[in-house]
Amino acid sequence: MTSAFRKGVAHGGGRTRRRKPAGAPGLVAGLLAFSSALGAFCLLWPIDRAYGWGPAAHKLVNTWAVGTLPPPVRPFFEANRSFLIDHANDPDEWIKRDPYERTHHYIYLDKYGLFPYLGLPYSYKQAVAKFGGKRVSSNGTLPWRIGEYSLRLTNDLQGQRWEDARLDAVILAHFVADAHDPLHTTQNFDGHLTDQPGLDVRFGSSLIDRYASFFMLHPEGAMKVDDPTNYAFQMALEANTWVDRILWADWRAKAGLDDYTDEYFDRFYTQISSTTIQEISACAHDAGSYWYTAWLNAGQPALPGTLGAEVRSQESEARSQKPEGP
Repeated sequence: MTSAFRKGVAHGGGRTRRRKPAGAPGLVAGLLAFSSALGAFCLLWPIDRAYGWGPAAHKLVNTWAVGTLPPPVRPFFEANRSFLIDHANDPDEWIKRDPYERTHHYIYLDKYGLFPYLGLPYSYKQAVAKFGGKRVSSNGTLPWRIGEYSLRLTNDLQGQRWEDARLDAVILAHFVADAHDPLHTTQNFDGHLTDQPGLDVRFGSSLIDRYASFFMLHPEGAMKVDDPTNYAFQMALEANTWVDRILWADWRAKAGLDDYTDEYFDRFYTQISSTTIQEISACAHDAGSYWYTAWLNAGQPALPGTLGAEVRSQESEARSQKPEGP
């Protein structure tokens, strides 16, 4: 783990391109300064709790995200594909060591009223001013976290810090994928409010582990994100529209069964596979779009084809500039 794996403040951002806005207002700006009251809330959560998309899903997203990138950007990410896949779940590992981390991975939109949650400002400062830091933090800060890492990756690429860039790219993609998980957008994330405990694991991990080889993914090519934080809210709002469908499919699949058997998962997959595949494809498209946007916002720097080649080139240049010895 390097210095790029760090915690910090989030910046504002927003909506982009073809996706129709879900109705929430406002442009986004501001810094994310988390309240000290967050600690008391986070310590109530079991640290080893599984949550949302599992390891297979995040690796799948990063694998396909690379393919969405245009030629000027793709070689760098292609050269680091193995790294992006191997470290796709590192942010989830942070939760085991830091209870404060969990709230960065979700946003309980249904804690803010009814869809499309028009009363929730996209500006973190405005949200805190309206609801208080403790409530905003405990309800989750995922969209603002995406805005933060979008800015970090931009700064890495602008400063030609290639090691930091690939680290922050993998973290950014992880949070983008989290925003596409419907169960990351509801306080009923594991079905505990509807007598469906463990739903998050069944949907985000077990289902994908069993059936990922059947997925026909078709992510669209990466496009520019005009306002990273605002657009992160759009991703979460879209994902939130699938929550009821997942709950209903889980209920129907379990009907008449004593346990979550193979038959249950076959039923569940039949009913919910289209939603899962659609969201995984959207994850890959949006992860690639955030990477591409960071490169554009950084001034479109020339990227090294491989990190190792870039390091060797820098070392060679340094040696060439070193004066000859006596």
